[in-house]
Amino acid sequence: MSAHARGPRRRIRLVRVVCAAAVVVLVTVLAPNVWILVESSGRVSTYGEDGDTAAAPVAIVLGAAVYGPGDPSPWLKYRLETAAGLYSSGRVDAILVSGDNGRVGYDEPTAMRDYLVSQGVPSEAIALDYAGFDTYDTCVRARSIFGIDKALLVSQSFHLGRAVAVCRSVGVDAYGVGDTRATVDRGRWARNWVRERPAAVKAAWDVITRREPLLGERETSVDEALAFTRARRGG
Repeated sequence: MSAHARGPRRRIRLVRVVCAAAVVVLVTVLAPNVWILVESSGRVSTYGEDGDTAAAPVAIVLGAAVYGPGDPSPWLKYRLETAAGLYSSGRVDAILVSGDNGRVGYDEPTAMRDYLVSQGVPSEAIALDYAGFDTYDTCVRARSIFGIDKALLVSQSFHLGRAVAVCRSVGVDAYGVGDTRATVDRGRWARNWVRERPAAVKAAWDVITRREPLLGERETSVDEALAFTRARRGG
């Protein structure tokens, strides 16, 4: 076979390899996102808007950046204010704040609790999870460490589908309640929405492999928070 004839065949093989790789990548990204869409269907609402009626014993606020002691980032403040509204309206009886406290001088859960207290939530109604390093960790620990089997998850809307799907996969009957104000910064909101697509792959992998996060002994802080609020409300 002449070199002239081999050239087109090599190009055809290369195109086939590239196309096959593209299909693999597409399926790898698409399948987890479809799973999230199915698992979270009908379970995500926007706080205060039509259809936002779900209630649960506990609200779980998913952590985000803090800029210093007691200084949550703006998007985290939005989440916390939403959780405070859920508590004050009686839709939840306790709040679990779950975030990163994995290094000295950085403490998301304490900052989250302090901000909730500033919003009128009693400290006795708040439980802290210091090892919620990512969404999967938070969900597994909520079920295994804190004994939560039903919860409202509070985050921005682009994140909630994944959070609901992951929590449901580990035994938490989860509904998501999103905050609307984050959409004011549309550029940042859009960037985070795009980041969620590959994040779905990691979430699916964690669920499939049953990765074990940092665990420990059963904690009673959520039970105590529930008992406090129910006694206060006469329930």
